Amino acid sequence: MSQTYDPNESGQGQGYLAGSGFSGGTDYPGGATFAMAPPPPPRRNHKRGLAITGVVALAAGAAAGGLIGSMNHNAVGLVTATSKTALSTSQIASRVDPALVDIVSADGDQQATSAGTGIVLTSNGLVLTNNHVINGATSIKVTDIGNGKTYTGKVVGYDASHDVAVVQMQNASGLTVASLGNSSTVQTGNNVVALGNAGGKGGTPSVAAGTVTALNQSITASDELSSSSEQLTGLIETNADIQPGDSGGSLVNAYGQVIGMDTAASSGSQSLGQSGAGQSTTTQAYAIPINDALSIARQIEAGTASADVHIGATAFLGVEIQPAGQSSSNGFGGSGGSGSGFGGFGGFGDQGNGSDNGSGSGTDTGSGVGVAGTLSGSPAAQAGLTQGDEITALGGQSVSTPEDISHVLVKYHPGESISISWVDQNGQSHTSNVTLASGPAA
Repeated sequence: MSQTYDPNESGQGQGYLAGSGFSGGTDYPGGATFAMAPPPPPRRNHKRGLAITGVVALAAGAAAGGLIGSMNHNAVGLVTATSKTALSTSQIASRVDPALVDIVSADGDQQATSAGTGIVLTSNGLVLTNNHVINGATSIKVTDIGNGKTYTGKVVGYDASHDVAVVQMQNASGLTVASLGNSSTVQTGNNVVALGNAGGKGGTPSVAAGTVTALNQSITASDELSSSSEQLTGLIETNADIQPGDSGGSLVNAYGQVIGMDTAASSGSQSLGQSGAGQSTTTQAYAIPINDALSIARQIEAGTASADVHIGATAFLGVEIQPAGQSSSNGFGGSGGSGSGFGGFGGFGDQGNGSDNGSGSGTDTGSGVGVAGTLSGSPAAQAGLTQGDEITALGGQSVSTPEDISHVLVKYHPGESISISWVDQNGQSHTSNVTLASGPAA
């Protein structure tokens, strides 16, 4: 069965990753549902979101297995209690809340902030969250629900293709750690509770009860401002009312064990506005099975990079990518954040409407990746790339989509050299070696 959600068509379902954006300390009401269509520029109050463009039900069955159990603790802390008997929703919340954190990611270039959630894995502050929660952040603040303290967060690593990231809370100790279940035992019909920072309001986590409606689901998550997309697979589907801001939060079974990480949802309602008037009609929500998320988190903690997993600081190229099928740019955003600018995953940016660092048009002939512009002083600009050029190879590998560039750059770090080949607007071919700079988290 396949369904398509058009975020721009009135009355149709709207998809969103559950990250909530807000600006200048203005909180969204917890009950509001936010449409995928971006607000008018400047884009300072909207977290980068991905539309669920397709939902494919795969063969029902247990989610793919992975490593389970808490990671090694480096400081004394408590593990949230579980129960041998089914708990009430309020009992689950009281046990799970102390092992959650509120994450506020700031993009200093765009002067924007966005909010999400995280799950505490170790007592010294290793936190599991979605990559899109910290995507483009130039600074991260993490507030532990258990002790109420706020810490500076540092991105340890991320897997953008599976939407998983690990953040370290600096100088944290003695934190309450989440009790992790086994997502391979989850069955359709199981009662679950989703907890998180709905609406980015902070404080006591929101609670949404529901059931598991399907297993092993796949969704195509497409960036609302570009042609970039990722296929997320093996997801748990639930009818729990996951809201923007819940991303990275806990999907918990009836015994108080985390069996998934809240990630995405689709809604059949229109944006309710900041008044909160109206009702949310969320019909489908999705969580990454905790086994899968934790397996990636362990790889990140071990410092093991791969084709998907990036460890440490993000390499920055400084080129704005022209979305496929479009021939002009609507302006440049800042570095990373909200999907616009020159940061973004792997150190390249997508088209967006943000603070004006330049302007111009780009082309896309289909043989490479069109350039909408470059950030002044960036590695791409120093190499001579300009708007209208077309990148044909990076690191010796041919590229034809923004995803191709992402997958090449995930293996690189700031200070490393990479070759870039492109064709200019006059049809002339160029190749140059550039030294990658440091960019925001992606």
